[in-house]
Amino acid sequence: MVIDEYLLITNLAALLIGLSKGGLPSIGMLAVPILSLTISPMKAAVLLLPIYVISDAVGVWLYRKNFSTPNLIILIPAGVLGVFIGWLTASFISDIAIKLLLGLIGVGFCLNTWLKKQADQPTQPAHRGKGLFWGAMAGFTSFISHAGAPPFQIYVLPQRLSKAEFAGTATLVFAVINAAKIIPYQDLRPYAIEDMLNAAFLIPMALAGTVLGAYLTKKIADKWFFRLIQVGLFIISIRLIYDAVHAM
Repeated sequence: MVIDEYLLITNLAALLIGLSKGGLPSIGMLAVPILSLTISPMKAAVLLLPIYVISDAVGVWLYRKNFSTPNLIILIPAGVLGVFIGWLTASFISDIAIKLLLGLIGVGFCLNTWLKKQADQPTQPAHRGKGLFWGAMAGFTSFISHAGAPPFQIYVLPQRLSKAEFAGTATLVFAVINAAKIIPYQDLRPYAIEDMLNAAFLIPMALAGTVLGAYLTKKIADKWFFRLIQVGLFIISIRLIYDAVHAM
């Protein structure tokens, strides 16, 4: 792999993270699989966490007035709990099993949504029990491979929030989750100077992606915005299933 190709892939991963923090959450999940084409998945996750955290700061500022308070109250503590569980179980929980389960849940949710008639899908309010479960799942899977979007979407999409509320809620929830991952990641795999330097080179692309993502979120019609999110969830879920089966 020549250096130009490596730089292209790493910057693409950073751009995808930025777009996700700007309001297109599914897209960011592609970053680790793409970067894993050149380096190990664990190293990819370690390299990208600082990019997530820095992009989060911009995303939080962009969506500081647009979010669902009831969902934040439920999802943030649940997400942090999920990170803690991931930290405790990281040494003996199979990534393959998590990816397979997550992929199957995501595909099932999308197919159920698309095959049902619109009249059969009433808007659901925020629910503490469901939110605690899916929020913890989001924190756990985010800790494993920065793949927390499907559980979040499975819980939030049926509520039919406005796209600004949806994007802002996702940005704020994952900003806290990613911050909660800093100490556990450092404990499991301490950051080297090389890791931090590599991450620093990717920051401009990630910040540009964050602003671009916020712009696209405002411009895309609500109907197409949520269709894009669902299609992104479906594609990523298929990729997770493929990765799990291939690893077996």
